[in-house]
Amino acid sequence: MNAAAKTISETTTTGEQARDEAAPMRALLQSAYGSTDVLRVGTTSRPSPGEREVLVEVHAAGIDRGTWHLMTGRPYLMRLMGFGFRTPKNPVLGLDLAGTVVAVGAKVTRFAPGDEVFGMGKGSFAAFACAHEDKLARKPPSLSFEHAAVLGVSGVSAVLALQEAGVQAGERVLILGASGGVGTFAVQLAKALGAQVTGVCSTSKVDLVRSLGADLVLDYTQSDPADGATRYDVILDIGGGMPLSRLRRAMTATGRLVFVGNEHGGDWTGGFERPLLAFALAPFVKQRFIMLVAREHYVELEQLLQWMDAGKLRPVIDRHCSLAEVADALRDMEAGTIRGKVVVTLPRSA
Repeated sequence: MNAAAKTISETTTTGEQARDEAAPMRALLQSAYGSTDVLRVGTTSRPSPGEREVLVEVHAAGIDRGTWHLMTGRPYLMRLMGFGFRTPKNPVLGLDLAGTVVAVGAKVTRFAPGDEVFGMGKGSFAAFACAHEDKLARKPPSLSFEHAAVLGVSGVSAVLALQEAGVQAGERVLILGASGGVGTFAVQLAKALGAQVTGVCSTSKVDLVRSLGADLVLDYTQSDPADGATRYDVILDIGGGMPLSRLRRAMTATGRLVFVGNEHGGDWTGGFERPLLAFALAPFVKQRFIMLVAREHYVELEQLLQWMDAGKLRPVIDRHCSLAEVADALRDMEAGTIRGKVVVTLPRSA
């Protein structure tokens, strides 16, 4: 190709990319923090990937607790952490995604257009979303986009919680909030590690948690998991509603407590009071207290695939919904009626 032809080719390609980026796409939008009333399905410009990012055509997305926090802007502390003080920095909701790579940034080395991927991105409740390449893994052909889409945030959180706790075969593990997104993964993974698992959930979800392999399931409306009758080596506190004094009563003298969720905290700190109290107490007791810090990386995503290939793990899907039905799903999540995960399905382009 001569220089003139090359210049024309590059100009044409650049023009096509510019038109694609400017093309409107369908998305779930929010212009302010608040309840589900701030959400609307509309159109916005297609995002453009940064140097280490890829642009993904989203085929399915997952709903997680992080999405609810981004919608409400609570706890307020998160607004000071860069998510937008008065209004959301990103007007498109959604973190979990699965889809096909359509464009890559200049320094991306792990993916190319056409690759099928899953993981965590920015604004996944849309036809297209950007994601850092290190937050994505390749989707195997045997895994559906719908199942892949719910592995990211909740699955990785479960893996990290069990790793941080150092769960060993034969140890007694108590999982509070065993029927939710993180909990359903944690029950299965703890069993795969050889632990004796007790799951705690509401009455209507006891059979579900039992079907995931829990050795014992406690209905918190009927039983007190912290009555001291059984002492646990590890507690995963996903629900975030039990006082520290009661949690400690359920632990062995050298037990480990991992704070995974803080859904019952105040608007400002979101329940961080309990971990702060625990860390102040830590120098004086042999029990260990761990605050889970989210880490979004493909290493944990690939570990989840290994557990699935071994038949030790399966995503629990409550239902599928469209963009227009996400608000209903978020209300159900807040009410505590969701079992496992909700998948958001998006129509594919021709």
